[in-house]
Amino acid sequence: MSRKPKKGYFVRGQFVAEGSELDIEMKAELKGTADSSRTDLKRESTELQQLGEALLTLGQAARAALPLPERLFDALEAARKITNFEGRRRQGQFIGKLMRKLDEEQIAAVRAALDVQKRGSAEEAALLHEAEGWRNTLIEGDEAVQRWIEAYPDTDIQQLRALVRQARKDAVPEKPGLAPRHGRAYREIFQLVRSAMKGDAGTDEADAPEPDDDD
Repeated sequence: MSRKPKKGYFVRGQFVAEGSELDIEMKAELKGTADSSRTDLKRESTELQQLGEALLTLGQAARAALPLPERLFDALEAARKITNFEGRRRQGQFIGKLMRKLDEEQIAAVRAALDVQKRGSAEEAALLHEAEGWRNTLIEGDEAVQRWIEAYPDTDIQQLRALVRQARKDAVPEKPGLAPRHGRAYREIFQLVRSAMKGDAGTDEADAPEPDDDD
């Protein structure tokens, strides 16, 4: 009596019977690979959506310089105008969908533009912090004023000294126990210092936000 052939399949020349331990192992391995692939795709999709939404933080000129399809530009512009949470979420998903259609060169250009912006923001923050430190040091003593003049000889020395004198007067509390008062000279020293350090003496005050003072 002939035996009924076993059901199975061949893998690299080896017969794998259905239901065997090897069959179970191989199917589990395949399932794990499929799950990993789905996980990787989902992660990549999420990253691209976040990257697309990060484009909203770029200035209009920086965005316009990117080699992106017009449809994506339109989607980004529409997202900027949406204030409803659910509407913004849906638009973000749409942006992610468009981002997935970009090629590697376009995605690399987006990442590069965002990196440039990040470095610029960090440098500006460091500049503001250093300018604040100089401003406070200049008000504290004449030695710092001399060091500043040596470091930045193009500074209007008379203006700087006048501002420092006024800032010191303003800092004297009106009554004992009250906190020092920071007036206009305090802010103007910051602007002078920042402009000199940045090399743009014509910078407008609005370019460098200062904490609110009680002037």
